[in-house]
Amino acid sequence: MAAIRILTGSVYGGALLTARHIKQELEPEGHTVTVLENPVLDDILGNDDALLVCTSTTGQGEIPPNLLPFYLALREQLPQQPGRPFGVIVLGDSSYGDTFCGSGDLMEEALYETSARKVGETLRIDALETMEPETEALPWVRNWINGI
Repeated sequence: MAAIRILTGSVYGGALLTARHIKQELEPEGHTVTVLENPVLDDILGNDDALLVCTSTTGQGEIPPNLLPFYLALREQLPQQPGRPFGVIVLGDSSYGDTFCGSGDLMEEALYETSARKVGETLRIDALETMEPETEALPWVRNWINGI
């Protein structure tokens, strides 16, 4: 069974609710899931749990305020995480064009710089097409777990 730390970035609560739903569904299956609502760098140091970023995107394609301190610390300190598996679920609105799901791209780039290993393709959930992001996220996560 997998040990997973979900790093959440949420503006209006959609990404946080999605992360909590993932935890609620996976724990009875024997997985250990920690949802980090205001993650800090120390949350990923001293363990080798798989990392799952579950974040929304601000209107300018940026990282939500509750995830931003973690992101900045990660970029500044670059704690090496060689081979550590990670995945990205990002919620956005395709009407924003070029900035659609931009926070997921930023987090992916930062994790690559620590030598972490991305598992699977990024799941991009479009608010114009999906009202309940957890319905898309859960099957994706179950498949993602098989790759870690």
